[in-house]
Amino acid sequence: MASKVFQSVITQLHEATDRSLGVIDSEGVIIAASDTSYIGLPWTEALTTISASKNKLAVWEGKTFRVFSTHGPKMEYAVFISGTDSVAESFSQMAAIALKIVKANCDEKYDRATFIKNVITDNVLPGDVYLRAKELGFSIDAMRAVFLIRQKGRSDGGIFDAVQAAFADNEGDYVLNINETDVVFIKLVDENATEEAMCEYAAKIEKEIARVCGRSVMIGIGSVSNYLREIATSYKEAQVAIQVGKIFYSDKKIIHYQNLGIGRLIYQLPTTLCEMFLAEVFKKNNIDSLDQETLFTIQRFFENNLNVSETSRKLFVHRNTLVYRLEKIKKLTGLDLREFDGAIVFKVALMVKKYLDSRESKPMKT
Repeated sequence: MASKVFQSVITQLHEATDRSLGVIDSEGVIIAASDTSYIGLPWTEALTTISASKNKLAVWEGKTFRVFSTHGPKMEYAVFISGTDSVAESFSQMAAIALKIVKANCDEKYDRATFIKNVITDNVLPGDVYLRAKELGFSIDAMRAVFLIRQKGRSDGGIFDAVQAAFADNEGDYVLNINETDVVFIKLVDENATEEAMCEYAAKIEKEIARVCGRSVMIGIGSVSNYLREIATSYKEAQVAIQVGKIFYSDKKIIHYQNLGIGRLIYQLPTTLCEMFLAEVFKKNNIDSLDQETLFTIQRFFENNLNVSETSRKLFVHRNTLVYRLEKIKKLTGLDLREFDGAIVFKVALMVKKYLDSRESKPMKT
């Protein structure tokens, strides 16, 4: 991380001078340089010269070195610049100050990011949360939204960078790599952070990732948290949103925990209870006895709010044909889908069957 940050600063500083400059670490290896071909070269002799110097300034092979550290007096890094004159001395001092400040800010950001990652994954004791937050100057009562971005297929580190660059525009925003498939984005929000607004924002994230990385992702959204400790709950909700969404709403890329409906209830039921429910509903014939055409007809009937005329029009079949199919379903299952009670029982049964099938196909990811 330090080399990437230092390289950015060195590149900007080089625009202000025609001299070459760079940074070596405590092992004498060049980790950043205006001439990138130098990166990775070991300058152990330079390190010997620097160590022999009684102050933070040293000269070696026509270059001026200035030591700087972010933790304690021991040398961590040294900036170098070509030349041994007063200009080189002054510029090396300014460069060392700039690099030290940037490194300190990055360390603080990293410490905060590590802390918040520990909070959402329950790797910090509840009693230590506020104490550690105070030490890091972390706001404990800000409103935050948690977006869990799950990649499909192979992992791509570019998603982290894309979200960081385009959306982490506040000091309190954090993008975290959780594992090889999941990236979490914790965003500071205001009182207008409705479920609809969060879904719209997530849609922007999804489109940006597709544009920059060419990757397909699913984004789960937890409830907006009002206090720091609540983001752990929000993160778990986002995980549930992803899992339930994959089972019941696979055509959607944005899933909010509060919009999961019956799917969330079914997901939390024991499989034995689900199996008992199906057995009770389909006493006459097993649900597997329904062919794909029949199931497709049922799905369209539900989508059109149990309206026979509208469904037959959408299916391009005669109204009487649809009525015949519905009567056939009634004979097979004992449920009349034209009545609300029968329709709701059958709808829930289909979702329960879908849930059980997902449990049998592969282990659930948490």
